[in-house]
Amino acid sequence: MEGNGHTEAAIPDKNLFRIGEVSRLTSTKQFVLRYWETEFPMLQPVKSPKGHRLYRRQDIDTVFLIKRLLYDEGFTIAGARRHLREQGNGQNGSNEGPAANEARAAQPSLALNRKTLLDLRDSLRSLLTVLESE
Repeated sequence: MEGNGHTEAAIPDKNLFRIGEVSRLTSTKQFVLRYWETEFPMLQPVKSPKGHRLYRRQDIDTVFLIKRLLYDEGFTIAGARRHLREQGNGQNGSNEGPAANEARAAQPSLALNRKTLLDLRDSLRSLLTVLESE
């Protein structure tokens, strides 16, 4: 299992995939994939001469990453977009120091903390609703 939450073995050995294949591979509805294309500039499948969307392997990795950020880590669309943009800037070979590397290494725990805080917020709202109804 790779760090991005899916295995390469699950993705067939080819370079381009139609939206239906990507939908099945990622367990994401086609309309959601089309919506994400409008919200995430880094997710831009190429178009075939007939106008069909053709996703590259890197697009599938991006879909898995977007899905993890939104559904597992509790990011909003805007927050996930910002996170991906910042992550993309950090991976373009910039000469960052050790402090930047340490901050990046801490990100998974920050995401976990965010999820915990969102769960806590929801629990507190439920409790408040119960208290207000008494």
